[in-house]
Amino acid sequence: MKEEIIIAGFGGQGVLFMGRILAYGGIMQDQEVTWMPSYGPEMRGGTCNVSVILSDKKISSPILSRFDTAIILNQQSLDKFESRVKPGGVLIYDPNGITRHPERKDIKVCRIDAVDEAAKLGNAKAYNMIVLGAYLKVKPTVSMENVVKGLRKSLPERHHHLMEMNEKAISVGMNAVEIL
Repeated sequence: MKEEIIIAGFGGQGVLFMGRILAYGGIMQDQEVTWMPSYGPEMRGGTCNVSVILSDKKISSPILSRFDTAIILNQQSLDKFESRVKPGGVLIYDPNGITRHPERKDIKVCRIDAVDEAAKLGNAKAYNMIVLGAYLKVKPTVSMENVVKGLRKSLPERHHHLMEMNEKAISVGMNAVEIL
């Protein structure tokens, strides 16, 4: 098994955090893992992305030009990465702020209205965990048990009281994702 993922959006959407949780989760289940962030100097509000590779075998390079899965959270990222999803791959996107929806017919396209779901939960900060839940439903590459371990490792200890809320947000995302 080898899963090559790009998560892309604006700084402040939790893009890098989602990638880190996936990476830690993969480590917890004895997978080979790479986590490679990319962002501009402006951070919050600027575009950023992270590539994550999860594999049962050694990973020769963390540099990717094509992806099995793209998780897209803004229009700029859709424009940049839609064409780079491998045929038969998966593109998961949040339509909030998207003006041109995915057009490819040779990939599985999934929609998660994470902004709306976070509003229903009454917590905008749950956004990225809802998106992560959508990914885990469509591509269960990391077990929920190991995602929770990765989340605990990624959250500073002073925020461990938010574990239950984050787990609930992941579950909401799993239930709310729509395969188009």
